[in-house]
Amino acid sequence: MDFKPLVTLLAIVNPLAIVPFFIHYTQGFTRAQRRETIWTASFAAFLVIAASAVLGIQILEFFSISLASFQVGGGMLLLTSALNMLNAQPAEAKPNTRDMEEGAAKAAMGASIAVVPLTIPLLTGPATISTVVIYAEKAKDFWQLATLAGYGVVIGLATALCFALADPIARVLGRTGINVMTRLMGLILAALAVEVMADGLHKLFPILASRL
Repeated sequence: MDFKPLVTLLAIVNPLAIVPFFIHYTQGFTRAQRRETIWTASFAAFLVIAASAVLGIQILEFFSISLASFQVGGGMLLLTSALNMLNAQPAEAKPNTRDMEEGAAKAAMGASIAVVPLTIPLLTGPATISTVVIYAEKAKDFWQLATLAGYGVVIGLATALCFALADPIARVLGRTGINVMTRLMGLILAALAVEVMADGLHKLFPILASRL
């Protein structure tokens, strides 16, 4: 069984790095509200990954986009995410925090912030979706595709665990510890991004493969 897709997804999603955001957005929540937010965000992350695995290829075909082109573009997104993580920022975080502040305002009015901004874009976003679609194309049979979608369950459980233990994790690791973990995952993700782009470039320009 190939665990590379799971390792890549864990590196991109990296729920540990989102713990400070979770604590920030759930300030003032009751225990029941925080528990509901945890399960909603975890289930939403699973749905994004599973839907990308099952429908991603069909969407590419609908827009007449070749997988090789998608691999190069997706690899660039992964590399951008890796660079963010090497700077101790969440992989899917946006450069500004306006959307996140709007999310906090909605939470204050009683609206759920589990899906936006926690799941999208902080946990899952373009880089995550691109990765799942790329690995879905490589699936040789139904069971491999089902396994890829099943990895969404693992991501969801990892997210639920990190969020449920958010306060102890923040106390034990501190901001410095979380930053170190994020940078390590970013380094792994950067190597995987180069591999994805190289594969796409070889398909687009076969002459490159013959010269390597």
